[in-house]
Amino acid sequence: MHLDQWKTAGEQLLRHWNRSGLGFIPASNAQDVAAAKDWLELQEAQFFTSTEPSAAPSEATAGLQERTENSYLASSSQSTQASAMGGLSLDRMEPTAVSAVASNGPAAGSDPVASRGPSSGTELPVLGVFQPWGAALDLPSRTVQLAQLDQQVKACRKCEEIACRRQRTVFGAGPSNARIVMFGEAPEAEEDRKGESFIGPAGELLDKILIASGLKREEVYILNALKCRPPNSRTPMEAEIENCRPFFESQLEIIQPDYIVCWGSIAARAVLKSTESIGRLRGRFHAYQGAKVLVTYPPSYLLRNVDAKRLTWEDMKMLMRELGIPVTKKPGTK
Repeated sequence: MHLDQWKTAGEQLLRHWNRSGLGFIPASNAQDVAAAKDWLELQEAQFFTSTEPSAAPSEATAGLQERTENSYLASSSQSTQASAMGGLSLDRMEPTAVSAVASNGPAAGSDPVASRGPSSGTELPVLGVFQPWGAALDLPSRTVQLAQLDQQVKACRKCEEIACRRQRTVFGAGPSNARIVMFGEAPEAEEDRKGESFIGPAGELLDKILIASGLKREEVYILNALKCRPPNSRTPMEAEIENCRPFFESQLEIIQPDYIVCWGSIAARAVLKSTESIGRLRGRFHAYQGAKVLVTYPPSYLLRNVDAKRLTWEDMKMLMRELGIPVTKKPGTK
């Protein structure tokens, strides 16, 4: 088998993984790729082109073998050092979309505009780290742990400016085994009064978006990055997000969703730790642990900027295609 045949076989394997639902794979660095290529060439030189397998390797083959061994040793040494220092090892490298590696264009039947995302001629990177979730808890254990976490949130006083003004904490709600998490920014006035996420006009619009997407509120888990309303509903500060991080990260670890929809730049910053704008983050899937992350405009913004509804609908269609939900109509049409 020649090198081009190995390449073809690899592309077929990637397409198979993509059809099976695998969205991301770890990307190797340049040195790993070079070492793998040298290894393939060495196998071809030793086993596929030699007429005398038992003969001593030629000078060229011996040199190739030495380069391959040196590349492997250097790569292994770097991986060991990275692990010891808490740096990047193979399973923590930035993910690459399988579909982008395995084909030169969007999959058949997909929306070519949505699949390209907001890029204008250059491929934008996928953010986050894809790692499978840990061992999943059974439903009773999830319910107990979420209830305990809720009590910790209610007792939290880390953000003094917020804690002294809040009426209620807003923990989150939904099935503890939900496949989809709707991740918002922070409670607003009505949510602060009732202790519920996404209610009022913004919540009503979210319900309409979910229904148009073939989903129901009862099927998704809804939570916010902040568990308390900032004074006058101002933009959450970085320190406040970090104070709430143990809470929302624990929620996500307990639920272990397949998909996370970040509604707004604050939500995206909390999950992906990115300061990029929504316009640059939307239009493609990112990664958080074992979940695919979609970023789009929040309902409160859509109420003020009607033109952005079209973009949010494009993002939701991406999610629908991932879930196998037919895209039959545009919201607001009969």
